[in-house]
Amino acid sequence: MAEETAPQFLYLTTTGRSTGLPRQIEIWFVSYEDAYYLCSEGRDRADWVKNIRANDRVTISVGSREAAPLDCRGRTVDPYAEAERAAAVAARFDAKYGWSDGLFVELRPIQG
Repeated sequence: MAEETAPQFLYLTTTGRSTGLPRQIEIWFVSYEDAYYLCSEGRDRADWVKNIRANDRVTISVGSREAAPLDCRGRTVDPYAEAERAAAVAARFDAKYGWSDGLFVELRPIQG
């Protein structure tokens, strides 16, 4: 499926780092090399990024809240140590949304 015809939103459910309760947001995303990538404009200050750093197990639904949930592990992408990956993800965000300024977070589906 071409990126421009792909769903615009992903629904990310994290576990609240203080409350332990599920927290869901609707967010732009791109896919690259069998993973999903999000861009945090608030970088490390975003609550959802803090939640992923505290507990990397997340659930996503692509395209709608009702889509089949997918269990993933999340992590932030180091733009210096992973410059090639960060550039490729930025290019995909720029092509899909015309924007890529932020911290990239990778969501990789859990196999099995």
